[in-house]
Amino acid sequence: MATLATYFRKDEAVVYSEEAVSARRRPAARTTDPYRLRSLPNEDVYFICKRIDNSRLLKQKDPRAAKECWSTIGAFAVLAILLAGALAPSVWGTFAGYQLQALKQERQRLVDERSTLEVEEAALLSPARLERLARAQKLLEPAPGQVIHLDPHADGSLALNLTK
Repeated sequence: MATLATYFRKDEAVVYSEEAVSARRRPAARTTDPYRLRSLPNEDVYFICKRIDNSRLLKQKDPRAAKECWSTIGAFAVLAILLAGALAPSVWGTFAGYQLQALKQERQRLVDERSTLEVEEAALLSPARLERLARAQKLLEPAPGQVIHLDPHADGSLALNLTK
């Protein structure tokens, strides 16, 4: 992997041989090119990547990790309970508003149904309709001699006991 200094100086080739590295460490003669950039810091430092195999390593269990895990779970549980307790009144108020609106609609429906039933009752109990029904069933008004008016006696009895 090359450094940033070698990236900016593309005109020079990057060589990883030991001779080239030691040759670069020697003081170089100054060039007379006025447009050439001066040397950047750490230009002569090279990084070499080495692969490390950690597949045989086993991670040791931390005895405090379980305690920390349960304390974190407990803290979040308490936080969730507090949050639910803080939000519960507003949620209850929203549901109560929905229920109130539903009850208002139900009341209006019942008032409309009651007025409809009152109109139907008035139509069914109208004297003209009752008279038509009486004529259809041949119910006539009683003749004047068919009506018997009961006179109450002083003793409080209403019935006339006529036995012969």
